[in-house]
Amino acid sequence: MLTTRPRPFRLTLVHPCVGRRVGMKRYIRTWKMEPLPAALIAALTPPEVERRFYDDRLEAIPYDEPTDLVAISVETYTAKRAYQIASEYRRRGVPVVMGGFHATLCPDEVMEHCETIVVGEAEDLFPEVIDDYRHGRPRKSYRASERPRLGGVEPDRSIFRGKRYLPMRLVESTRGCRFRCDFCAVQSMFDATQTRHPVDRVVAEVMRVRRPGQMIFFIDDNLTSDASGAKELMRALIPLNVRWVSQASINVAWDEEALELMERSGCQGLLVGFESLDPAGLAAMNKQFNMMRGGPREALARFRRFGIRIYGTFIFGYDNDTRESFRATVEFCQQEALYIAAFNHITPFPGTPLYQRLEDEGRKRWEAWWIDEA
Repeated sequence: MLTTRPRPFRLTLVHPCVGRRVGMKRYIRTWKMEPLPAALIAALTPPEVERRFYDDRLEAIPYDEPTDLVAISVETYTAKRAYQIASEYRRRGVPVVMGGFHATLCPDEVMEHCETIVVGEAEDLFPEVIDDYRHGRPRKSYRASERPRLGGVEPDRSIFRGKRYLPMRLVESTRGCRFRCDFCAVQSMFDATQTRHPVDRVVAEVMRVRRPGQMIFFIDDNLTSDASGAKELMRALIPLNVRWVSQASINVAWDEEALELMERSGCQGLLVGFESLDPAGLAAMNKQFNMMRGGPREALARFRRFGIRIYGTFIFGYDNDTRESFRATVEFCQQEALYIAAFNHITPFPGTPLYQRLEDEGRKRWEAWWIDEA
């Protein structure tokens, strides 16, 4: 007598794009880096579960393909598109689970667009979500009671095969940041704390993913938030002969040992948030430390001594900004020959002190600008 093997549970992972217009066929190439959160979710999924992954930036989503559950990581700037994708699956009777920054910072809103929400980091929660769905007992909400220990699982990059991402290898060594900049959702998400992957695990991952000629991008929110931990990692990288970039705060410019280790370990550049050249503006951002010991000009001189290219970011739109301050900022970037300069308008992300302050002052034009139709 023949027995029929039960079919495997099917999970579909979707990475939403920032926004998609009708007829859009091409997407901004600079954003086409591997979405590491999707690979982490894939790694947290039991191997007997059948997984599929679709990147909304690169390909059409096959909504009619049979699946048992859809998982979407939601950022504030992808929330509107994530809700559109979720509604297509839910119209077809497929349940959707949502997690990520926006789900943690705006859980009530996100719960309106899915069957299940994951609030907090996924490591200790997503395996439970899958197990509950497989046994027909899913809950509406799963919430982390504490921050997970990192290093227990490496992202499963096999889901990226066949997709045309930029030739850069992404690795996470830390998560979170200890600073409390008032515009930053990272400090709200992690309550101004940082957790680290064990250095030996990070080094092993770098060795596995490295490819000749490709850059390693440590996607840490602030690689040097914990200076001693960052130095330990850089010492371990020196023998590997890799080239890497990351993000750091300006205060590392005053740590001679850290700069020497960056140079020796292969650091090619850092993204540094200068934000403003105005002390009053920096005070409003709770980022006065940017002006320490001579401020940005002296910091840039020190970075140049060690051959570290700087991608400088700035925010326009705080109360003290004027047309002249915009002009002066651009001239500063030209004079200092920044490798890249990015000028961003002030954006009040939900859950941040900036968002709350503008709400208290009655200055918000939209309650939820990320889903506004304007």
